[in-house]
Amino acid sequence: MDPLTFLLEPLQYGFLTRALLVTLAAAVVASVLSCWLILMGWSLMGDAVSHAVLPGVALAYIVGVPFSIGAFIFGAGAVALIGAVKSTTKLKSDTVIGVVFTALFAVGLAIISRTPSQVDLMHILFGNVLGVTDGELWQVLILGALTLAIVLVKRRDLTLLAFDRTHAHVIGLNTKALGALLLGLLALSVVVGLQAVGIILVVAMLITPGATAFLLSRSFDRMLILAVVITTTAAVAGVYASYYLDLSTGASVVLAQAVAFAVAYFAAPRTGLIHQLRQRRRRRAGSAAGTAG
Repeated sequence: MDPLTFLLEPLQYGFLTRALLVTLAAAVVASVLSCWLILMGWSLMGDAVSHAVLPGVALAYIVGVPFSIGAFIFGAGAVALIGAVKSTTKLKSDTVIGVVFTALFAVGLAIISRTPSQVDLMHILFGNVLGVTDGELWQVLILGALTLAIVLVKRRDLTLLAFDRTHAHVIGLNTKALGALLLGLLALSVVVGLQAVGIILVVAMLITPGATAFLLSRSFDRMLILAVVITTTAAVAGVYASYYLDLSTGASVVLAQAVAFAVAYFAAPRTGLIHQLRQRRRRRAGSAAGTAG
């Protein structure tokens, strides 16, 4: 098969073209947010929000409203609940997050178990990107564009919050409001990613691109660019792999991101494992030469 046929054949099918667009939109939004999550140590919060939206999605399916409405309400509610419990107890953040997201996830499973004929659990958990309609595509594109626009407008403030919260407060920024904004954007990005890869795999889209870019860069601007490049490449590769190898689309995209992370882990110029092993060998060789001399 020639390269042009390889690239164009999947695009003959409208459902696959929509799947590619939705996956790209979800991947870009998640990769941008993932950079801030990695720097602020909020990866577990991304996991919490993605699981906590399950009851909202289930209820939205049952009553026949767009799933994004239920997902966002419960995502934002989970963030507010975590903050309320943390501020009124002496428990650490990771403990509160674990309690809240597992409880809400269980609520979602309980709702689904009571209405098995109305809610497809597999589609909620693992996505149904090949079944995306034109309306859902526009919904994802609009929510993704809104999220990216807010990030662009507040980028400098959010970056300062990530690097030096104290300095941000000293110069007059409302750090609590900025933190709440970032968590709200996280909830929106989860809603965008749900349609592409589902609740479980959206966690990887919120963590892996930022983690990979972090290994490859020293500046935040470059980290953002690399995260977007890596995740868009993985999205395209994952969709094409799912078509030609007959694999789950969401899983293929996440696996492509995991491959990119593995390459960065081993071969990153300054932090990769191969570079570290070479540096150790050089130090040992230098130490041995010094001892012999």
